[in-house]
Amino acid sequence: MHAFHARCLISLSCGLFGSLLAVPPQAVPAEAGWSLVREDDFNRPALDPSWYRYDGPGHAGEGVRSPEQINVVNGVLHIDGTADGTTGGMSWNAGQRYGRWETRARYAPGTAAYHQVLTLWPDAEDFPEGGEVDYSEVSDQQRQNLEFFLHFGSDNDQVSATRPVDTTQWHVYAVEWTPDHIVGYVDGVEFFRSQDPATFPPRPMHPTIQLDWFPGDGPRGPGSMEVDWIRQYALRG
Repeated sequence: MHAFHARCLISLSCGLFGSLLAVPPQAVPAEAGWSLVREDDFNRPALDPSWYRYDGPGHAGEGVRSPEQINVVNGVLHIDGTADGTTGGMSWNAGQRYGRWETRARYAPGTAAYHQVLTLWPDAEDFPEGGEVDYSEVSDQQRQNLEFFLHFGSDNDQVSATRPVDTTQWHVYAVEWTPDHIVGYVDGVEFFRSQDPATFPPRPMHPTIQLDWFPGDGPRGPGSMEVDWIRQYALRG
């Protein structure tokens, strides 16, 4: 989550997620009606210039986001955070209204002060009115609980879901946004759904990859996350 305040938080916790496979080698195929817009498999020796690496204060002004904490090694994106809150995040501009985003990632265990987050963020930079979609957020020390947060409205209201998942293993996280729904998936299995238009973002959104520091959530210590690839689809018609 980008923000701390929430007037309305609805937990949609579910049972054990035993049907998940640990390492799906490819993306969950996009459903009919989606058209691939762009993808990055991080196979270049350096980060593609279409990404913007943050350089400034960290989440909620805590710590520092430094481009030096983001590296591409052997086809995998690495974001590393230090015990003092020096971490990294990056955005893939520009965005779109409606679409499907898929990301294959895994998260290292460590202090709960670091949250690994895959997000859709408003192009207009007008949070909270512009909304926020955290389609994969993990904050527990052992990285065993996957969370989805859908932020909306000027009071930063939220609806959410939590599902037990071993996120230290590779998984494909996805979010689907249409005029009718926002749905979150892990390895092709739905674990979040909203069909209330009042919760939907009002304008285009773009994806971000962030290792955010929440110093009040746990002891000081390092954190890290890895991303194998990311794909963005547009809604046809």
